[in-house]
Amino acid sequence: MSSQKPILLRFESKNGQFRLTVNPSDQFTSLLSKILDNLPKDVDSRSITLSNKPHNGEDRLLSSLRGIAIERVGLRNGDKLFLKYNDQPPINGHSTSVKPTPSQPHNSSNRLNGLPVLSTEDRPVALPAHTSPTATIRNPWEVVQQSPLDNELDKQDGKITRPRDQKMCRHGQKGMCDYCMPLEPYSAEYLAEKKIKHLSFHSYLRKINSSTNKPELKSSYMPPLSEPYYRVRKDCPSGHPPWPEGICTKCQPSAITLQSQPFRMVDHVEFSSPALIDSLLNFWRACGQQRVGFLYGHYEQYAEIPLGIKAVVEAIYEPPQIDEVDGCTLNEWENEKEVDEVARLCGLEKVGVIFTDLIDAGNNDGSVVCKRHIDSYYLSSLEIAFSARQQARHPKLTKWSDTGRFGSNFVTCVLSGDEDGGIAVTAFQVSNSAVEMIRAGIVEPSADPSVMLVRGEDDDESTTNVQYIPEVFYRRINEYGASVQENAKPSFPVEYLLVTLTHGFRKESTPFFNSSDFTIENREVIGESQELKMVAKKLGVTRDKIDAERGMRATSDFHLLCFLHGMDILSKDEEALLCRMACSHDLAEGFQLLNTTGWATLLAILQES
Repeated sequence: MSSQKPILLRFESKNGQFRLTVNPSDQFTSLLSKILDNLPKDVDSRSITLSNKPHNGEDRLLSSLRGIAIERVGLRNGDKLFLKYNDQPPINGHSTSVKPTPSQPHNSSNRLNGLPVLSTEDRPVALPAHTSPTATIRNPWEVVQQSPLDNELDKQDGKITRPRDQKMCRHGQKGMCDYCMPLEPYSAEYLAEKKIKHLSFHSYLRKINSSTNKPELKSSYMPPLSEPYYRVRKDCPSGHPPWPEGICTKCQPSAITLQSQPFRMVDHVEFSSPALIDSLLNFWRACGQQRVGFLYGHYEQYAEIPLGIKAVVEAIYEPPQIDEVDGCTLNEWENEKEVDEVARLCGLEKVGVIFTDLIDAGNNDGSVVCKRHIDSYYLSSLEIAFSARQQARHPKLTKWSDTGRFGSNFVTCVLSGDEDGGIAVTAFQVSNSAVEMIRAGIVEPSADPSVMLVRGEDDDESTTNVQYIPEVFYRRINEYGASVQENAKPSFPVEYLLVTLTHGFRKESTPFFNSSDFTIENREVIGESQELKMVAKKLGVTRDKIDAERGMRATSDFHLLCFLHGMDILSKDEEALLCRMACSHDLAEGFQLLNTTGWATLLAILQES
């Protein structure tokens, strides 16, 4: 490949034209320095886009062409490429070196708009230790193991079929025209007709993939998804000292323009039984304090949305927490991995979080105050920060992203008062931009729940961390009906970070777990605690006899399964058999469990208690 003759490529931008002589085997990213030499000094290198046409062409970010050779896209000698780019946020010079001073050491400041600012104790969320936030995966579609549901949706075409239009169609029964041909799953016409606000994830994937990869061009395949990254890149190739001693346009994050996310990772939240909500509400009814619980369930295809996904909730686990009238504080959850393991044995996973925000209206009729509405907020800035951290902890694996992950399927549900004084469920996710902004420490919650703060200059003088904070903008409709861009500093509305989901209950009430009357964990504050005598009563064990059949049926309770796991009596195989029986309700497996030594030991202990 090295013996190939060099070729000449022509480039045209808004600042003029230039030519470069390159080797066909060179990668596109190796052209960055040569391209920057022919562009103004204030160009943001991360925004450079290549296109085959000056308008309405196939645009590709230069940074997304990492690992792609020039010859693989079919470029020949004399071909012309069109450059598009944005100007860099105001920084004096092409590369800036930050020198510490005695009054402001370099390791005790952040950066806002290129100027020193301070950080707060609200530290960014770390990505999983096994992966780098900027590392790309070569051929992720070959190595990333995504969920079976995603694999199944990838195989579907997602086309929206339409019947033959009796007025407009002039063809026979086997013909097709523009009035009856199937629509793409991202059709704006269909979404507007059905009043669907957000595209499903796989519909969005089809939409951007159709513009990123065109099989008819016979070009190499490129993953269409890329996660936002708003931090200073540590692997800058320019050779200057790492941040905070130096920074340049290649490693500094670009300015952020917030806009409503057009897609959602999950479209619907379905509760398998109203009893799940009632169990959480009973705590508030008993003491008037709020409560937090984590949702365990699984994901299924949602037929109401083209290529949609729904989270089906089968159980709610309430972790250790300090509950108050106006909120909750989560304590360290020491047995989180054990609970996750029990859920895995049952074929479930952690799909979200739910919390209450209820105030009794004082009418003695069960009505509550409506706090969340269009004129206030639906999810406060503090709750958005909490949800963003949870989504960062539970990334979605996908083979369509250059890093092998994109967004999260983790959902947030709120139990609060509606406009009629009743108790209603609302479901949300925060946008991928919100997760990255929280992770990067760019924003923080405000005392006003309806706005999010961009970190300012005097946030925390005691911090010892260095943070670069780019400019943040958002667009809004002003009093004259025009769309204008506003600087998000010092604050901006939280609506720009929210994605709304629909919710409901299963039509056929067939709960995954048959029983739910075992004492719920961590409720000692209202006089409820999990004890051995409660287990014995649940399983039908007394000093005189053991009701084996009743015990087998009673094990179909997620809270009981978690408690038995914590007793550490059953072996791994016996516990797996117990969880299978609890989920399948198969008495044959139950009788098999009766013959195990671990179950016999458990019954003996319960009889003595």
